[in-house]
Amino acid sequence: MGSRADDEGTDVTIYLKALTGTVHADTPTGAPEQLLALLDRLGFERQTLATAGPDYIWHEAPGHLDEAAKKQLATHAVPWLHKAGYMVHITDDVWDSAAYTEAVMAIRNQSVPAPPPTVAAVRITDRQPSTRRR
Repeated sequence: MGSRADDEGTDVTIYLKALTGTVHADTPTGAPEQLLALLDRLGFERQTLATAGPDYIWHEAPGHLDEAAKKQLATHAVPWLHKAGYMVHITDDVWDSAAYTEAVMAIRNQSVPAPPPTVAAVRITDRQPSTRRR
């Protein structure tokens, strides 16, 4: 078991996991906590699978979001990750040009990374508990 970021040699690989509708943000095995925390702040949910070897950590767009909001979240993260010095690969099936432009404008107007406004506006009570495991 590995991550797409390990396979592709990136700091973060963002993609739509086949047959699930889940947007993943994979980081390399042993990624620094600073990177993982940045993905948390950007609105992704951290997932962990403990094994006899290394623990596998990845992030997912929250399951309660619709497809458009998941794409917005994924693309919004890219300029923030670039600003922090990380190499990112995002697949075309989750790319949203308008969300990228909005994120670049947000970077100019604020210094603290945050999820896109439409994602951050979803109330906690609207979320469904996650029962999925990898």
